[in-house]
Amino acid sequence: MASVHESLYFNPMMTNGVVHANVFGIKDWVTPYKISVLALLHEMTASKITLPERRRLNKLILPLQQGPDLTLGQFLKTVEECCPQTAYAVKLRLHEMADGELKDMEYFFSTLPTPFTAFDTEAYKTSVVGLFMRYMLLAYNKLSFSQVYKLYKSLQHYYHSHYAKPTDGQVGLPALTADDSDMDLTSTEDTIGDRIDKEELDIPLHESDKGPLSQKQAEYFLARQAYLLKNDENKALKPAALQEELNNMLKFNPDFAEAHYLNYLNSMRVQDIFLSAHSLLHYFDRLILSANEGKSNGDEGYGRSLRYAALNLASLHCRFGHYQQADLALQEAIRIAQESNDHVCLQHCLSWLYTLEQMKGSDSTVLTEDSVKMAAHFCLPYLASLGIQSLVQQGATQGKTAHKLMDALKDTDILHWKHSLSELIEISLAQTTSIWRMYGKSTMALQQAQLLLNMSSLEPVNFGVQQNNTEAFAVALCHLAELHAEQGLYNAVSEILQHLKEQFPPHTQHAKLWMLCDLKIQFERHMNEGKCHLAAPLVTAISALNKTEGLYRKAQVLKALNRSTEAYSILQRLQVHCEKTKCTEMVIRVMLCTAELHWESSGFSTALPLLLQALALARQHHLQSLASETILHLAFTQLMLGVPEQALSVLHEAIEPVLAHGSVTDKGRALLLTARCQVAVAGFRPNALAVDTLKEAAAYFSKLNCKERLRDIHYLKAQLHHSLGHSSQCNKSAMLFRLLDQELQSPAPPVSI
Repeated sequence: MASVHESLYFNPMMTNGVVHANVFGIKDWVTPYKISVLALLHEMTASKITLPERRRLNKLILPLQQGPDLTLGQFLKTVEECCPQTAYAVKLRLHEMADGELKDMEYFFSTLPTPFTAFDTEAYKTSVVGLFMRYMLLAYNKLSFSQVYKLYKSLQHYYHSHYAKPTDGQVGLPALTADDSDMDLTSTEDTIGDRIDKEELDIPLHESDKGPLSQKQAEYFLARQAYLLKNDENKALKPAALQEELNNMLKFNPDFAEAHYLNYLNSMRVQDIFLSAHSLLHYFDRLILSANEGKSNGDEGYGRSLRYAALNLASLHCRFGHYQQADLALQEAIRIAQESNDHVCLQHCLSWLYTLEQMKGSDSTVLTEDSVKMAAHFCLPYLASLGIQSLVQQGATQGKTAHKLMDALKDTDILHWKHSLSELIEISLAQTTSIWRMYGKSTMALQQAQLLLNMSSLEPVNFGVQQNNTEAFAVALCHLAELHAEQGLYNAVSEILQHLKEQFPPHTQHAKLWMLCDLKIQFERHMNEGKCHLAAPLVTAISALNKTEGLYRKAQVLKALNRSTEAYSILQRLQVHCEKTKCTEMVIRVMLCTAELHWESSGFSTALPLLLQALALARQHHLQSLASETILHLAFTQLMLGVPEQALSVLHEAIEPVLAHGSVTDKGRALLLTARCQVAVAGFRPNALAVDTLKEAAAYFSKLNCKERLRDIHYLKAQLHHSLGHSSQCNKSAMLFRLLDQELQSPAPPVSI
């Protein structure tokens, strides 16, 4: 089930995962690259360009203006991909200036359209192009003659170095700085533009030690990478490359607080506890000591940074499972927040408090309810919704009815759509998918998963772009893979898992979800095919990701190898553990597996009380899928105890939900058991109805290549056809039975557990 607390990392300098840089000791500079961008904008306003090309160029404007300086080769290649004609015109314009004289550069600046008079072009004063042109014209007009000459020589070197070494990887000239009194211009706060291609984002900031970035470049780089880490991690720089860029940035400005925070986020990607804690502490140290923080907020700013530092430290320890350290940091944050009367911080602390209690296995229902009430009182819809989603998650495990949980989620969804909380909408849909799966309603689960996967982002900076690398999407895709696997559609499963592997690489924090899903699907497939020697090695890998699932799978393999004593011992220990942790689903599965062990020793009467207990538990928690599976076990037990009429009556209760929502295995087992009961009830009389039932069961088991079940079906069909006098069908079924029997009796490879 989707976690509802991954989004509670909060700090006063972050909004929607984007760092807003407030304190920089870096000035803006005029560079030859900016002149190249200016030449591009001039050509866009002066020449005729087709509409598709203009659209592609418009998407490049903000990234080129706000991004890091590119070499001329990189710049021309980027423009050429959008509009070759414009790229050639820009190259010609730069050639005229670089191979000409200083007056040619002067003439270029004099021919630029004036933003205050260019009403009908992109260069109008309120447009992005117009603002950039105004900025460049003001900066250029403030230069002294010597500075203009230096800029011209720098432009010449920038242009000729590209043709001297025409590789995209070469380095441009260092940025030309002017006197602070001449070049200190007020810049507006950057915003994040539309996404650009991954190739553009992966261009390194520092291809050599060419000096620090400008303020705009640093702001854009940090904001862009923080946004991508939150929404589309695959398009962000790789962890090692991002670490190198941040180290270079911090080398020139060690007190750059936001760079330390991005370093913290990057360390979390690779689960580096030491570096993430180190960077987080450095971030708040710099933030507290920042001159800007002290001037604007005084003592209040100092205390605010301290309490959020403690809160973030608590969340970090929660992520890594250090519950004692997390509790200490959380208590510190609560103490400071109470002293400052900061209700918002206290609500975040309360949210993490009930999350911590859940992680430790304690009942946190009262704490969660208090958190929801207080969040609603202080008009904090995000935290209130998180609390309700947490209560729904707890209610599902405690046996609450589906309509109550869905009503609660419906109320929160209204709140989410009202406030455009897209992240919580995704979590809500993933939760609904998980709840329907738990209740055994596979069709509803499939519908909710598809609804989530086809939902577009509501974020204004990225409107209309599908978000698919959050935990909610990983959960939905894993459910989708398991649902397809249950129906024997393994080709579709492979495609889904391949997409998961591409979207969530192994080093990412949600990769464990698809890893466990993949292993479980492989295990079930091998067990259905009777290949214990292939299923056994997967037990160790499953145990590494989930010890409970690993123990259960180990018991299944031991049972298949007829090592009943070892399997029974593991199942008993597992049942005690699951009852303590209130994992009801696993308790029922363990009971069913234990009943199957009793069958092997002909202890059918011993298995009966266990199955009745499992059925009561499944119905109490409204687990329809497990209840149906338990009824199948009960029917088989009754059949073996010699009461087929009662078994057939019980089967009629379970057959409808199994055929509607069950897996292919459950459908086949139900039909095979029905046929056996029909044969037992009919005695030695011919029974054509049972033959039709067996044909349908054989179709299901053929999808899974379940040879043991198919062998049983062919044996029964041969007997029935013989009683009906169908000689040819009897011989065919007998032949198929013999072939499968010979194949299954061949010695299997040794299995070690």
